[in-house]
Amino acid sequence: MPKYVFAYHGGSMPESEAEQAEVMAAWSSWYGELGESIVDGGNPTGACKTVNGDGSVSDGGGSNPISGYGLINAASLDEAVQAAKGCPILDGGGSVEVAEAIDM
Repeated sequence: MPKYVFAYHGGSMPESEAEQAEVMAAWSSWYGELGESIVDGGNPTGACKTVNGDGSVSDGGGSNPISGYGLINAASLDEAVQAAKGCPILDGGGSVEVAEAIDM
């Protein structure tokens, strides 16, 4: 079955412990919905740099830096996109980029 990368962009950080618990519960619930399709639940990302073709390095990951990732199995890109529509980062103003991971 094909694998799909979820690249998370943006999203807001919860400000209180109660908000943090609510967000974590939403992620846990979504992971529960994804079930065994999860290959790697991923993680949030920290500071980033971009290495350009000319060897120069820029800070910050460009105009839309990645804020986390995940990896799932799905029968098709459309099925993976449907799964991504339930991602809690969307409620925090973020987005999910979905791309097939090509086995080589």
